[in-house]
Amino acid sequence: MKFKYLKQKILTGLMVAAIMAAVFTGCKSNNDSTDTTEVVAEETATEADDAESDEIYSDRDMEQSPDLTDAKYIEVADGEDINLTEEGIYVISGDATDVTINVENEEAKIQIVLDGVSITNTDSPAIYVKAADKVFVTTTEGSENNLEVTGEYVIDGEENLDAVIYSKDDLTLNGLGTINITSAQGNGISGKDDVVVTGGTYNINAGKHGIEANDLMAICGGTFTINATKDGLQSAATLQIDGGTYDISAAEAIEATEIIINDGKIDIEASDDGINASQKTENMDVSVTINGGETTITMGQGDTDAIDANGSITINGGTLEISANSPFDYDGTGELNGGTVIVNGETVTELTNQMMGGDMGGFAGGNAQGFTGEMPSDGTMPTAPTDGTMPTAPTDGGMRGKMNMQQQGTVETQ
Repeated sequence: MKFKYLKQKILTGLMVAAIMAAVFTGCKSNNDSTDTTEVVAEETATEADDAESDEIYSDRDMEQSPDLTDAKYIEVADGEDINLTEEGIYVISGDATDVTINVENEEAKIQIVLDGVSITNTDSPAIYVKAADKVFVTTTEGSENNLEVTGEYVIDGEENLDAVIYSKDDLTLNGLGTINITSAQGNGISGKDDVVVTGGTYNINAGKHGIEANDLMAICGGTFTINATKDGLQSAATLQIDGGTYDISAAEAIEATEIIINDGKIDIEASDDGINASQKTENMDVSVTINGGETTITMGQGDTDAIDANGSITINGGTLEISANSPFDYDGTGELNGGTVIVNGETVTELTNQMMGGDMGGFAGGNAQGFTGEMPSDGTMPTAPTDGTMPTAPTDGGMRGKMNMQQQGTVETQ
């Protein structure tokens, strides 16, 4: 049984909202393609006619060591682009500068096998998928592959090529080797359709996003070390993690409209939001759902949130450990139904909604403070001056007065 994902269509004048419930059986990143993951989508009768079901994890996605019997072997050379226009498997090796591997055949499935290749470009992607049915980028076992773009990216017509690996169509990353990606002024990997990862090791240093997808991002396995100025992992629609190991340092580590974490070991250091769900597409609800895995989030000081959702947060299982002034910030509902949640060293049984998260100079422990930053010894709230003037701002330049507007709430364990 293969993994199914339900895509909702946006109809003219009608937003189709889907009610999705997931049942997961696991997913491995080795050569065993018999393990599967299935999402069971529940929808109303009206919504059923307005949805299409696509296979995301296919058997071929799970093949970490492809059959190279009929493969074509190509060695890169300085300044000579490689144009792949016929369906097949292509094994790429060698060291070169100013080389782009171009893929252009909208009906073809093309597999690019990286076998010890090093490409350094000034302003163009190392791999550019212009058109394809689907493209696989696979690393051979034990291989070390280096892809780098050092400068500002060129524009191809109306297309802003902003990543070392840039794909306009479905992209699958797998294999048993390593890709080191450096993008000085752009993204590491950009997919304008679905991006699927089922194996491999990815070390990404990006001036913008680490990996982004315009549609679904689904990760079943792999090892990721991502340092990004903006987002580590970003999807405009659903971002689903079913396994893998992650070490992410970014402004926002994981961002999408809908975020689902089913498994995996995820370590996050972030300076804005650790996990952020915001409305990037109109055809689904904004939410963060954690069903399993081990997630650790360490937040920087300031107006930061470990998990921020412009919708709902639901924790059903797994282990979540947070070090932050503001652990949770949500506009909708917050549910803690299972799993273990540790906030600043203490196990919690409810989600505390930090409506205005972060350390604004005098906030500590979730207490409201006056403009002076001090609470009266009798426990009462500070009173406003009787002469109608505003309280004096703190001399240390802090913004403690903002905490007078702090709103907090709790949601009991279900």
